[in-house]
Order: sequence, then structure tokens, then C-alpha cells
Amino acid sequence: MLDVHTLKPLDEEILAAAARETGALVVAEEHLVDSGLGARVAQALARRAPAPVEFIGLETYAESGTPEGVPAKYGLTSQNVVAAARRAMARKAS
Repeated sequence: MLDVHTLKPLDEEILAAAARETGALVVAEEHLVDSGLGARVAQALARRAPAPVEFIGLETYAESGTPEGVPAKYGLTSQNVVAAARRAMARKAS
């Protein structure tokens, strides 16, 4: 698991190393999937180490709520991350 805490600078080398090691990645973020961390990761991998990537994040702006309720409402759950990992692994080149 990588903890990517900034978009700029983005450590493209560690992302590429992870993609080469695993053959697929999942980006899970508490932000919009369009133009967020996932987009930056996909750009970096396209340049350095192309690999299947699945994205877990918001498709719309979020409402306010409890720390437990908001992630569940928007699908930011461990079950969805596991499902995304399985999809990414299924797409991985043999």
C-alpha cells in the first residue's frame, strides 16, 4: 500500500515501481475520481509503467454526515477496494 499524500510533487518512480511489482493498481481516494489522484496516477503510469488501474472515489460532490456514514454512502468501503483489486488483477497481463 502506498500513501500518496500530495499530488504535486507526485512520486512517479514509486508508482512505477509498484506497478512493475504488482502488475496492477487500485487508487482509493476520498475525492472526485475525475481529475484527482487517480488521474495523476494514470498519467504517471502511462509514461513510466503502463498497468491496469481501478479507481474508488466520488462520482459526485459529497454531502455532510458522520465519519462512518459518508464513506459508506459513496462506496468508499473496504469491500469495494477489494472488488476493485480483483478487477485490476483480472485485467493484468499474464
